[in-house]
Amino acid sequence: MLSKAEPGAAELSSSAAMEPYIRAHVAQIRSPSDRIDRLVEPLAEIAGLPLEKRYIWRIASALKWGFADFDSATVALDRDTMPDEHRQEVAKLLAHRPAQFALMLKALYGEAEMECMMMEAIAFTKERREPAVIES
Repeated sequence: MLSKAEPGAAELSSSAAMEPYIRAHVAQIRSPSDRIDRLVEPLAEIAGLPLEKRYIWRIASALKWGFADFDSATVALDRDTMPDEHRQEVAKLLAHRPAQFALMLKALYGEAEMECMMMEAIAFTKERREPAVIES
């Protein structure tokens, strides 16, 4: 479902910032006999990274800036005024984001906390009054 790479993904995944992560992944797939020895160095390097250099920071900061001025009423205006081709393009961009976000939360906090966070978000969203649909 989420295996297709997006434009720009290769550049991000091969950047210098990803090198210790790549070395850790390679060490994890090695035979069990030398896995621990090969993991020590990349894990130590990752552990020493400042927050702003970590992989998770790239995701969290993109979400911060992406939602910094979020306003559902403004989204509704776009929804009501977009031509079909724009709507389809946005749908493609967003298609896998809920699953990716849930997978990120699961990896970061564990399955139970991810589920709790997602259920709280869904409950909060259902309680909010939605912007009216503009009839054309």
